[in-house]
Amino acid sequence: MSLLELDGVKVHFPVKKGLFFDRTVGHVYAVDGVSLSIEAGQTYGLVGESGCGKTTLGRAVLRLNDITDGGVVFDGTDLAKLPSEEMRAFRRRLQMVFQDPLGSLNPRQNIESILSEGMAAHGIGKDQAERREKIKDILAKVGLPSNAMSRYPHEFSGGQRQRIGIARALVLEPDVIICDEPVSALDVSVQAQVINLLEELQESLGLTYLVIAHDLAVVRHISDVIGVMYLGGLVEEAPSDALYAGPRHPYTKALMSAVPVPDPEVEDRRERILLHGDLPSPANPPAGCRFHTRCPWVQETKCATERPPLLDTGDGHKVACHFTAEIEAGTVKQTLATGIEAVTGTETVAAEAVEVSEGETTAEPADVAPEKGESPGKEEAPEKEEPATVPAQAQSDAGKADRSEGSPKA
Repeated sequence: MSLLELDGVKVHFPVKKGLFFDRTVGHVYAVDGVSLSIEAGQTYGLVGESGCGKTTLGRAVLRLNDITDGGVVFDGTDLAKLPSEEMRAFRRRLQMVFQDPLGSLNPRQNIESILSEGMAAHGIGKDQAERREKIKDILAKVGLPSNAMSRYPHEFSGGQRQRIGIARALVLEPDVIICDEPVSALDVSVQAQVINLLEELQESLGLTYLVIAHDLAVVRHISDVIGVMYLGGLVEEAPSDALYAGPRHPYTKALMSAVPVPDPEVEDRRERILLHGDLPSPANPPAGCRFHTRCPWVQETKCATERPPLLDTGDGHKVACHFTAEIEAGTVKQTLATGIEAVTGTETVAAEAVEVSEGETTAEPADVAPEKGESPGKEEAPEKEEPATVPAQAQSDAGKADRSEGSPKA
């Protein structure tokens, strides 16, 4: 049995309306039926567009957002059904590193107070002196000096504050850490430091990660298994190497085509898939496949009426698409001309062909109605510009000025 299993998790937020009495007029389907499993010591990467429900799903695991339906089974216990007091005890084993390191730290508390607060709440350490020693050890593991304990969050850089957030999670000795965009607000060099730190801590402490990110390069580097979310649901799940080697869902193909390739020749030749249109509103998601309104391989049958389940297509590669096999075999062609533009190098394939007459290779431009006074079919010759004439009096005055400027002063 996996350490953490999600079974059909749904998180719906009610939309209220009314002047005196609030009434529910709809729901925002932020997470709508997500199922996944994470093994002990594994890193699961969750990617997708902004607004697809990644962060909401991570917060739902910790019960920071109420679960509308489904189960979150952690080490054999369904967290969705636990009372608040029992859930509070489980939060020691489930911790979160938030996206904004400064916003997640209390500006009025120093680092020692921030880190010892959770330890005191869960009964870790006999007294403050013992907690202080453990905090020093954790700060050393995340690469911060012991004198950082007396300083405040605003005195640190962004990368250092993220390390403090990681240290706050580690002091409680958790089994699972949910990292919500852990490096999105950091510089590239600092991103590498934090990612390497997470990997080192995983090896030394046996941690399990759920990494939520939109940077595909970061997710590929750190993850064992990757899940791709779109509009509240998983559309593809596979081991990291398999997903990057051969994405099978149309949405994943579009995401992978946006990743730049460092080889300029390969970058110029490869096909890039440009999806048109915006992400549909989670308050009014489309029927059937959620992606069919933007899918370049959309079909007249099933796509708009039936929501595809996430099925295993072999080797642990799961895809939620009705026509996965047909797309891979090439029997289903790109059909939505207004929803995709295939760009190969600098050449763009037009959606419609231009009809040409016999013996002609280029299309004539459309006729333009001539303005009044113009003869149709003829191009008017440009008017010659007459040289500007300068009055004689002005020329005489200019000559006098020149002579006066050139003469030596007495």
